[in-house]
Amino acid sequence: MKPTLKKKQKVILAYSGGLDTSVCIHWLSARGYSVVGFCVDVGQGIAENFSVIKKRGLACGAEKIVIQDLRESFAEDYILPALKAGAIYEGKYLLATALSRPLIAKALAETAQKEKATAVAHGCTGKGNDQVRIEVSLRVLNPKLNILAPVREWEMKSRQEEMDYAKRKRIPIPPKKDSVYSLDQNLWGIAIESGPLEDPWNEPPAEAYRWTTDPAKAPNKPDYVTIEFNRGKPVKLNGRSLPFIKIIETLNATGARHGVGRVDMIEDRLVGIKSREVYEAPAATILHLAHKELEHLTLDREMLSFKEGIAQRYSRLIYDGLWFTPLKTAFDAFVESTQKTVTGQVKVKLFKGTAMPVARKSPYSRYAESLATYSGKDLFDQKAAAGFIALWGLPYIKHR
Repeated sequence: MKPTLKKKQKVILAYSGGLDTSVCIHWLSARGYSVVGFCVDVGQGIAENFSVIKKRGLACGAEKIVIQDLRESFAEDYILPALKAGAIYEGKYLLATALSRPLIAKALAETAQKEKATAVAHGCTGKGNDQVRIEVSLRVLNPKLNILAPVREWEMKSRQEEMDYAKRKRIPIPPKKDSVYSLDQNLWGIAIESGPLEDPWNEPPAEAYRWTTDPAKAPNKPDYVTIEFNRGKPVKLNGRSLPFIKIIETLNATGARHGVGRVDMIEDRLVGIKSREVYEAPAATILHLAHKELEHLTLDREMLSFKEGIAQRYSRLIYDGLWFTPLKTAFDAFVESTQKTVTGQVKVKLFKGTAMPVARKSPYSRYAESLATYSGKDLFDQKAAAGFIALWGLPYIKHR
């Protein structure tokens, strides 16, 4: 009798088509795995088309390459909740990369089930945030899946060593780029690091930026964009009804032209180190500003104050990879309840790297001109202020 061949364990690899994950395919295959490359489109604007990436993955040794267009889901199911919550990590990072990771993890888990795979893999490094975001999400969604992280396990310690490995093994890899920067891009923004940015005293060189015009070279005439919201969701741009994803794409283009959305920050990574990060997020910057402005018009002071605290915790949950958790679900319910009156229009002026809300209106506006005015139409009872002041200061006055 012929010996029974042991069936290879199937693994679903989050595949980008880049150097790391191309080497991952070969590395996993060499260790006896049957590799299915899984590539998602979240608006990363890949220079090569997906058919090229598919051919490369197969040439690297993958059994097959699965490609999904998840841009709409990314916008509606991940970006929109974060926008409604006002989630901005450490007051600066608009969470573009962080928001895409739970989506990718969910799609990986679903693909593993469909392909009857027992393992999933990713190309994240051992000191980044993404390994946590993807692995925690996968463990919540399907604890039975075995998770592999080749970059944490292999002996290669640099990009050059990976390229040498690829050359020895005849692995087809993307053309070598002259850029010294590491990039991660999607619909909501682009993250830029490495190279001269690793010294926090260095101003980001002009060539580091990929989307936005240098504000000094931006148009000398401002643009105005009017965004209409319905219960916290952007539904119209300049009076025209558009899908949310189209609003994002349009504002990215318009904002970038005016140099809007640049962020340079020292960021606290989840693994305990500080990193210098540069981001470009024109649409995210404009939409967060407009949304917050409409909330200031339609929500009362206590609700605004409490929601700001929720926004900070919500941003930490996203950043820390805790999207699929009970606390996140509870926060979503609260945030959604606050958005019932966040309906109206906000006009934003874009000029020389700035985005400034200049006009706003809503059928649920709490602003009353008759109380705020200093004209003869003033209905505010100023005599009542004396009693209010006496009571307000009462706890702080020393009494005999």
